[in-house]
Amino acid sequence: MLGMFTLIATAFLILFINPSIPVGSYALGTSGEPILDGFRAIYGSGWAKILSLFAVAGLVASFHAIIFAFGRQIYSLSRAGYFPHFLSVTHGTHKTPNVALITGATVGFVVMLVIWFTEGGEDAGAFIGGVLLNMAVFGAMFSYLLQALTFIKLRRDFPNIERPYRSPFGLVGAGLTVIIALVTIGFQLSDPLYRAGIIGVAIWYALTIIYFAAYGRNTLVYSPEEEFAVKNREGAASMKAQPRG
Repeated sequence: MLGMFTLIATAFLILFINPSIPVGSYALGTSGEPILDGFRAIYGSGWAKILSLFAVAGLVASFHAIIFAFGRQIYSLSRAGYFPHFLSVTHGTHKTPNVALITGATVGFVVMLVIWFTEGGEDAGAFIGGVLLNMAVFGAMFSYLLQALTFIKLRRDFPNIERPYRSPFGLVGAGLTVIIALVTIGFQLSDPLYRAGIIGVAIWYALTIIYFAAYGRNTLVYSPEEEFAVKNREGAASMKAQPRG
C-alpha cells in the first residue's frame, strides 16, 4: 500500500513540476523517461545516472516478482486442470514449481526472439516494449475487473460466508475498482498501440478457452477453496429446500 502511494505521489510531482523546467512540457510529453530528464536539466547527467541505478534495482525486483507470480499461476492452473497436468510437477528436493517456472520463462524468451528476428532487430524493441507491455497491462486490468465483479457477487450471494480476510473497503472499493478498470481499458482502446496488445490478449484468451472447452473441463480438480465454495453452495441450496414448520 505504501509503495502504491509513493508511485502516485511521484507521478503527480512529475506531472506538475517537470513542465516548468527548461526542456519544456512538449519534450517531456514525448520522453520515455521524464523523471530522468528533469534530473538532467536541474542536477546534471551525473545525478540522473545515480537515480537510474535505483530505477534499475526496482526493475530487477519487479522481474523477480513477475517470475515468481507466473510460476505460481501456471502451477495452480495446472494443478486445477485448466493447464496440462505436467506443468504442476514440483522439484523433488526444493518443492518449487520448477516445470512451471522453466516453461513460462522459455515461452516468454522464445516469443521475444521470434519478434526480435521477424521485426528486424532494433525495430523490435519498440514492439516488445509497447505491445507486449500493453498486453500485460490489459490482462491486469481485465483480471482486476473480474476479481471485483466476483467479490460483488460473492458478497451479495454469500454475505455470511466464512473467510480468512475481509476487505476494509467492501462493496464501495470493489465498485471503484470496476470503474477504474473500465476507464483504463477505455483509454487503452483509444490508442492504436494498445489495441494491438489487446488483440494479442484476445487471441490468447480464445486459444485457452478452446483448450478448456475441448479438454480441460473434463480434467478439473477442485482446489481447497473451490471445494469449500461448492460445499457452501450445496448447503445453502439444501437449507432453502427444507420445508419450514
